[in-house]
Amino acid sequence: MKVEQVSVFLENKQGSLEEVTRILKEANVNIRTLSLADTTDFGILRLIVNDVDTTSRVLRDKGFRVSRTTVVAVEVPDRPGGLHSILEALARDNITVEYLYAYVEKSGENAVIIFRFDDSAAATEVLRKNSFSVLSGDKLYSF
Repeated sequence: MKVEQVSVFLENKQGSLEEVTRILKEANVNIRTLSLADTTDFGILRLIVNDVDTTSRVLRDKGFRVSRTTVVAVEVPDRPGGLHSILEALARDNITVEYLYAYVEKSGENAVIIFRFDDSAAATEVLRKNSFSVLSGDKLYSF
């Protein structure tokens, strides 16, 4: 199940994040979830959006450095141990998680965890083998 994530490299200066969100608002792009990690000089904004092509185009047109990455989205019950059950299954099969972030739409229902793996195909196989719900991009973009 392919999910595309857009990564934007931001200068670590006041207003950079606001500028990105304004550009996306003006392009009618809906941000489904995001993660922002920073260093001293720059940040990496990772986005799951409803329109990857438009997002990439409008941000590049405004001078931002943008890349697209395939990630895996997994739905898990929003309860203690939900994430652990996924990580336990992945660890048994020696699957490496490069990074992850998550969101919950309604407390007490399901969480969606976005994973970047060193081997997405192997990770997806392990997740399915262990009866985890791997979401398609189309489903994730339209939540």
